[in-house]
Amino acid sequence: MSDFVLRDVRLVPLRGDPAPAEPVDVRVADGHVTEVGPSLAVGGAEVRAEGRWLVPGLWDQHVHLGQWALASLRLDLTGTRSVEEALARVSTRLAELPDVPIVGWGHRSAGWDRQPTVRELDEVSGIRPVVLISGDGHHAWINTVALRGLRLPERDGVVSESEWFKVYPRLAEVVGADGTSPDAYLHTMQQAAAKGVTGLVDLEFDQGVRDWPEREAAGAELLRVRVGAYVDTLDDFLRAGVPTGASLPGCGPLVTMGPLKVISDGSLNTRTAWCCSEYSRGGGTGAPNITSEGLRNVMEAGNRHHLEVAIHAIGDAAVEQALKEFEATGARGSIEHAQLISREDSRTMARLGVRASVQPAHLLDDRDLTESFWPDRTDRCFALRWLHDDGVELALGSDAPVSPLDPWLAIAAAVHRSADDRDPWHPEQSLTPAEALGASTDGRGTVAPGHPADLALLDADPLAPGSSLEQATALRSMHVAATWVAGSLVHSEL
Repeated sequence: MSDFVLRDVRLVPLRGDPAPAEPVDVRVADGHVTEVGPSLAVGGAEVRAEGRWLVPGLWDQHVHLGQWALASLRLDLTGTRSVEEALARVSTRLAELPDVPIVGWGHRSAGWDRQPTVRELDEVSGIRPVVLISGDGHHAWINTVALRGLRLPERDGVVSESEWFKVYPRLAEVVGADGTSPDAYLHTMQQAAAKGVTGLVDLEFDQGVRDWPEREAAGAELLRVRVGAYVDTLDDFLRAGVPTGASLPGCGPLVTMGPLKVISDGSLNTRTAWCCSEYSRGGGTGAPNITSEGLRNVMEAGNRHHLEVAIHAIGDAAVEQALKEFEATGARGSIEHAQLISREDSRTMARLGVRASVQPAHLLDDRDLTESFWPDRTDRCFALRWLHDDGVELALGSDAPVSPLDPWLAIAAAVHRSADDRDPWHPEQSLTPAEALGASTDGRGTVAPGHPADLALLDADPLAPGSSLEQATALRSMHVAATWVAGSLVHSEL
């Protein structure tokens, strides 16, 4: 932590807060912004911003950090269009790395003309373990050797949903060293800091209360981290006796307790997101992963122990169920994803004070699947405008590795709602750059005295005028000159 004056900086106006029309100086002391104004007196070090733009540090409100750290080591199956194309990539990797197991990531088989089988994966892989995780993280295509290694019943189809979530922590037993050392975590956080990220909510599935203290002790200390618990690990965290927002035992001030995460339904790709009406292909409405009574019991337990709850709910029936239990229990927290909602759901969230933790980049991946499976309700998907206008607190994120840990990609997707040459998808649900950026700063508006000195210095104005396409293009290429966390410089290209 250091004290300094940031000279000649332009404050970006956010969340309805005003900003000076001309460049100003910003003083940082004891990890906080203490003064903003023109020509501040010298005190401590000086950093010359030379007219760059300053925003509060960005947050990614939904990350699986261990899995994201692994992403660079995994076979990339993103964009594969068929079983045959995926198998071809597996065959190439097997030839390139003949002595190691293969873990892949990123395929979305719901859009293929047929579903994959274990038999054909066995035919190309032989006795080498192969585990191919879908792009939404909700199923895995696993060969017979790996199924046996994971102590799963043999089958010819994929391993889905709750069965996959339970077995995922055992993956390292089959594939060996998994690339999630403290150094790997630190490197991942350094990459995030280079994009202006100063904090994230880590919702990794299998972490316990001792994992982050051990990482910090080994040097993985850079960003603010809120550590999530799941029902399976809840007792471990409850014994530590830390409510949401408190420092995690054994950690410094940057690592605090986050929410209790509950997965209440599935995903669009697996056609298990729980909906009020049937999917157009394959029938069915998806299904809940937990009963209303079970969800209520979990939320009551979280509330008793002063934990926020983060309810994964993608389909509109799952959102309705979650909101019903938020109202019944008085619990605090968020709907994670809120991918398909009604306008009444949006207004209920506002009335109850439930946050919408949304990952806008998912709409880029799910656009075509939505048109195929939910053609009668596409106007209610990623309904960011409804949520904003109804007064719901929006908190944007990535769900990395489902989408990259890149807040500028999320912001751009919220603004333009297209990543190719097609027109924006339901542009009536778009946000302005100021609204999307404001939903990425953990509730902070224009930089002001009293704020933590979590800051990102930008080379360009993130609110520059233009068409939504021009704005999104500029946002996706945003260059961050420097990032500070609690006044400490964690990234610099000055």
